[in-house]
Formats: sequence, C-alpha cells, structure tokens
Amino acid sequence: MRPVTRNAVLLILAVLVALLALGTLPSLLGSGDPYYLTAEPVDGGNASANESAGTNGSAAVNGSAAAVNASAAVNGSALSERRFPYTTEALRNGTSEPYRKGPWGIKETFTHSPFDERDALAARNATAVTEDGVLVSYNGTLYRVAVGQRV
Repeated sequence: MRPVTRNAVLLILAVLVALLALGTLPSLLGSGDPYYLTAEPVDGGNASANESAGTNGSAAVNGSAAAVNASAAVNGSALSERRFPYTTEALRNGTSEPYRKGPWGIKETFTHSPFDERDALAARNATAVTEDGVLVSYNGTLYRVAVGQRV
C-alpha cells in the first residue's frame, strides 16, 4: 500500500473513531447532583386552584383557570416512548432515571435530557404549563410533570 493511501485510510479511521467517541462520550460525562423528571398526581381542580390562589390571591377566578389547564393537559397516553423516555418512565413509576449535567455544558448539546422533554411538552400545549411543571393526563389521571433534584 502506498504511503499516501495508508495515511488517508488512517485519517478516515481516526475521524470515524472521533465521531463515535463524540456520540458516546457525552452520555458518560456527568457532574453534580442528578436531575429527575417526576410525575405527581394532581387533584383535578383543587390542587391547581390552591397553587394559583397562592400566587394571585383569588381562588375563585383561578379555580376556573385551573379547570381550563386541567382540560388542556397534554395527552400522556399518546406520547412515544422513544421520543419521551424520561416522561413515559416518570408517568409509569413516578420518577425517571437520573440525568447528570455535563461539567462544561458540552453534554447538553449532544444528549437528550429531561429538560428537553419538559420544553417539548410545553411547546405541545402552552396552556398546560404551570409554575412548576406541565400538566399531563395519563390513563385518566392528571399529573404534574416537572424536573427536579432529590434533596
């Protein structure tokens, strides 16, 4: 094999190895406390009305707004497990597997995170967004899905 051809093949192999490492390495990086996507059952209008009343001080007005949010919840039964792995696991088990942020912010660019899923749910239905999460209905139950850390 000629030296030019050998060097070209080695360069191509090095680029392929680098691309593979770039795809797998960020998922192995992680620092700090883990983040979890949690799904807590919400009592139809009462919990949402109490939550809204605490911020604005008028439970009667916010009770109807909470009912609108409850009826406009994202349909969790229609979510794809491949597109929303953290959300579907949280809806089944109450919490998802842990996710650790990268030390320099590089990991978030290359990996899927619970933050991405929360933002995607909020983009699907802006009226389902609450102060501390997104309302999702799953098998007839209303859940508040939020990203948090265990203390």
